[in-house]
Amino acid sequence: MRTILTIIDDDILERARKLAAKLRRPFKAVVNQALRAGLDQVERPAKRRPYKTRPHKMGLRQGYSLDNIQELLLQVEGEDCR
Repeated sequence: MRTILTIIDDDILERARKLAAKLRRPFKAVVNQALRAGLDQVERPAKRRPYKTRPHKMGLRQGYSLDNIQELLLQVEGEDCR
């Protein structure tokens, strides 16, 4: 099937022509191979590694206690934050 593409940018067209000459392959074959590779990548994007965090013990500063949350907030934020 013959299709005329007029939407290809000039720089892409030039790169495809140079690559075809360098590889000594038909221009059509180079364009088809590039389109296949590009479409495969669009359909199946690269897998990303899941984001992982490494937990570590932070502890509570000396002089603070979790027994009374209101008191702890006053100590940390100050009385002006009420």
